[in-house]
Amino acid sequence: MGTQPYEHAVSVAHDVLAGVTSEQLTDATPCASWDVAALINHIVGGQHFFLSALNGTPPTESTDYAAGDYLAAFDESTSACIAGFGADGVMEQTYTLPFGAMPGAALMGLAATDTFQHAWDLAKATGQNSDLSPELARALLTQSQAAIQDSFRGPEGAPFGAEQAAPDGASDADRLAAFLGRSI
Repeated sequence: MGTQPYEHAVSVAHDVLAGVTSEQLTDATPCASWDVAALINHIVGGQHFFLSALNGTPPTESTDYAAGDYLAAFDESTSACIAGFGADGVMEQTYTLPFGAMPGAALMGLAATDTFQHAWDLAKATGQNSDLSPELARALLTQSQAAIQDSFRGPEGAPFGAEQAAPDGASDADRLAAFLGRSI
């Protein structure tokens, strides 16, 4: 398995991040406890989290990426992650995260899903088109439906909220968002 799904999610997120204006940083997002700035910090910080997992180092402290050139910070961190996921043997190696151990292929799948889903959140929050990459959204939905157990769902603090109903005719990105607990 190559890094293509993650790279595709990164490309989608990059485009959405590039469409955010400084006037939108305090706007609400589908993630109830985060405004746009906090969501940007999570998207960029998430890449550092995945890189830390790959390197076997503790995650870095929180940084306010939204206060600076968050697009450059995202590009730098995702370039390092792509190189890390592309290294020989990474997909088969087991990595320890705060919530459990997983093989590199599953970690990359998590990184792709997290990056893509939060790009959808950001697109929704900033009035951008949220019908993001239907083919990738469909693949991530299928992967998520196979991997996410009910025990991963719950109130605030759980990785995922309760699955929501997606309306008839919803895009694949909207269906993924609903599956991951977003109200559409």
